[in-house]
Amino acid sequence: MTRVTTHSLRAQKAAGDKICMLTAYDATFARLLDDSGIDILLVGDSLGMVIQGHDTTLPVTMEDIIYHCRAVVRGTRRAQVVGDMPFMSYQESIEQGVRNAGRLMKEGGCHAVKLEGGAQHAALVARMTATGIPVMGHIGLTPQSVHQFGGFKVQGKGADAVAKLTADARALEEAGAYAIVLEGIPAEVAREVTAALTIPTIGIGAGVGCDGQVLVIYDLLGMDERFKPKFVRRYANLATTIREATGRYVADVKGGAFPADAESFLRDKDAGAPTPLYSSGKK
Repeated sequence: MTRVTTHSLRAQKAAGDKICMLTAYDATFARLLDDSGIDILLVGDSLGMVIQGHDTTLPVTMEDIIYHCRAVVRGTRRAQVVGDMPFMSYQESIEQGVRNAGRLMKEGGCHAVKLEGGAQHAALVARMTATGIPVMGHIGLTPQSVHQFGGFKVQGKGADAVAKLTADARALEEAGAYAIVLEGIPAEVAREVTAALTIPTIGIGAGVGCDGQVLVIYDLLGMDERFKPKFVRRYANLATTIREATGRYVADVKGGAFPADAESFLRDKDAGAPTPLYSSGKK
């Protein structure tokens, strides 16, 4: 099976073939999403919120991203795996950024890295790409700047903001970025930025005019009923399914229906029915 690459993604843009991207944080989800034909799996610093329970992405460390990258890479055959550069892993200096991006590739096994910010990081992106590290940019609403923005607010409103977004996108492309995430910006602005670039744009809360879309997998699956941003479409409601399944398990255990009693176990064994102790067949 052929792995998705930076070159195949650019070809998708040229052909008008929309790029599908989701987050993943473990091997099981990665395998399921990879089997479903996803193009890119992002090991996002969103794990700080959906996995670790923080209010923002800021506490996430390099070690966190590396750990989860390893797991996701093991679960994939086709999807490109992108590792997020966490807060303060690249902002201090170009040398720091290149060193940590190299760690994500070497220790995490990912195929590319993503970093937030525009023209101010163009020199870093150029150094990374010159070193052989594929870089995905991320502009608009950048969650690592949540306190600077005063919250998770839509960006790109007003002529000056639109001009800055366009300049940032072009600067990243010229520096060698192979794709750019556009987050939380008006749809018409995202369409203009997308048209101005030869590299793909991937939107989240940025309308249909981008070359692809990305969502946090837990949002797509409806695993947090409290989180209801306008841009998320829930394709399932697993929060209810999980609670109901767990509730049935609790009731069966307390009522003695699970596990089967010893007499039933021996009767099934004598009848030749399989009675594995573990679903995988291994301890």
